Amino acid sequence: MIDSVPSESTRRAALRAGIALYTAGEFHAAHDPWEDVWLDIRAASDDDASNADDTLARDDRLFHGLIQFTAAQYHARDRNWSGAVGLAESAREYLADHPADYRGVDVVAVRAALARIESDPERVERGPAPPLLHGGSRVTPESLTLGAASLAAEALAAEYGLDVDTVADAARFAREEERVGRSRFAALLFDLVRVDTPQERRLVYDRLSGMVDKERRKEEDVDGLF
Repeated sequence: MIDSVPSESTRRAALRAGIALYTAGEFHAAHDPWEDVWLDIRAASDDDASNADDTLARDDRLFHGLIQFTAAQYHARDRNWSGAVGLAESAREYLADHPADYRGVDVVAVRAALARIESDPERVERGPAPPLLHGGSRVTPESLTLGAASLAAEALAAEYGLDVDTVADAARFAREEERVGRSRFAALLFDLVRVDTPQERRLVYDRLSGMVDKERRKEEDVDGLF
């Protein structure tokens, strides 16, 4: 395998980050963590055909299928019925040959939900989105690792016009704090994923941004000494 192949931990973090966002109703943002991993998998496969083993190929189709699954939900809610149907058909093809419970995802339930969109996309107006479970459980922000929460926070920043670099730096500082048992940045990253109103999200982001600015200045001061 070449270096660009996403690690197992990266794939799992991205998978759970996207599922948590989907569960929160963030159908558009949910595709971001999945797409980043899917593109890396695709690049690795294209770069060296010997890397296209069964697991990598299945993961390629899983992430691609989930991207199109949540996009179908998004377009249906935007009343783009033809777009929703087309994406549902394509997603079902990508997931057609997967085992029933692949990487903890109930693929059978996802395929069934896609078939329902194909036959009647307007059903999304008559009820909630079908659940997307992982390991049989609902994925909440509290159940995420720091890595998965960071990916979800960056996706939300991109979705709502917040500075993604600031959130990415917050994630970096959170990882540094984790090594010494502190959690100031981690707590705010989890809060950014947990809150569900624009006002709350902005308050959390503003506090996080202020902390990031302070840490950046500290780094600049240290760099200036050398």
